[in-house]
Amino acid sequence: MLDSVDRRSLLMAAGTAGALSALPSPAFAQAAAGGNVKEEMAPAGFDPAPFAKQSIKFAVIGLDHYHIMGMTAAVQRGGGKLVSFYTTDPKQIADFRAKFGDIKLAKSEDEILHDKSIKLVCGAPIPDLRAPLGIRVMRAGKDYLSDKPAITTLEQLAEVRKAVAETKKKFAIMYSERLEVKAAIQAGYFVDQGAIGKVVQTVNLAGHRIGNVDAGGRPAWFWEKERFGGILTDIGSHQIEQFLYYTKSTTARVVASQTANFNHPQHPSFEDFGDMVAVGNGGTGYIRVDWFTPDGLPTWGDGRLFILGTEGYIELRKYVDIAGRPGGNHLFIVDKKGIRYFDCKNVILPFGPQFVSDIIHRTEVAQNQDEALLTAELVLTAEKNATRAILA
Repeated sequence: MLDSVDRRSLLMAAGTAGALSALPSPAFAQAAAGGNVKEEMAPAGFDPAPFAKQSIKFAVIGLDHYHIMGMTAAVQRGGGKLVSFYTTDPKQIADFRAKFGDIKLAKSEDEILHDKSIKLVCGAPIPDLRAPLGIRVMRAGKDYLSDKPAITTLEQLAEVRKAVAETKKKFAIMYSERLEVKAAIQAGYFVDQGAIGKVVQTVNLAGHRIGNVDAGGRPAWFWEKERFGGILTDIGSHQIEQFLYYTKSTTARVVASQTANFNHPQHPSFEDFGDMVAVGNGGTGYIRVDWFTPDGLPTWGDGRLFILGTEGYIELRKYVDIAGRPGGNHLFIVDKKGIRYFDCKNVILPFGPQFVSDIIHRTEVAQNQDEALLTAELVLTAEKNATRAILA
């Protein structure tokens, strides 16, 4: 039935629904409730102690996006021992060593791939190079953790799936807006506990700041769609992964999508806006991504997530609360118990320990391989089928 609905009308309706779901803001909600909002500190939630003695050797190849810093730190938290890295860019070398110490700089990629003691390679090269690198890593007998988007074409996706099946190695993707956000981890605990009943919809609003482009703040590849894959493929991969995770969907499709370049005519292949509607066997999702975060916001973006359940709802303000609370990782829940606010700064991030354990024991606790690649398939298909929005 949804396929027969006019795409533009569906997106307009979904956009309206997404906007309405954000209202009233928690500040207004608190006033309406007469200040009757219970404020709590979320507990740690995860015990890393059982993982404390595990260890693997890992290396890094490709530092074109500095997400690699967080990825490397996550693996270290899980027991990974960083033994070497490879890049040819002097600034990347200096920045990486400034954060992680005097780590060995490999002479070549092959030096790392041929080192049998290395079990995992983390990579954040230019996006269109990530899947080919991962395939080489897996065929060298190692697991791979890529920055997102890890795959920029459907042809690459087919090659990745073939290599995973043949090598039995992991092609993991760091969807950090869930895996490395404490409020998002706490939201998962609430969903698993049934605090809001059955999840029926997620709404993700994911604004990003583009930065001072006149000062050369972005590399050339950032503006080239064939390099970054398009805005839905790139930023949207975070949000589709969250839709699948919180709705517990194992199959899904994107029923409508659109992209636009509203404000950067000097870069004609760039996309600064996109949205999409997804339907899965566990729920539905609406996603809006953009590069319009204003300079006045004191962080890089105002990522918000709304999770609607049959018995309540959750709102996350991941990186900033424009209502005035300091810091990030703010969670609001309205359920059978009332209205509650949770500061999630003490929640422990489980991905690193779980992922290293998965490598050692060949399990899929930190990330399910099928879900990681389904995420890529959905955003690639959405990008391919997107309507181009043009302002009058």
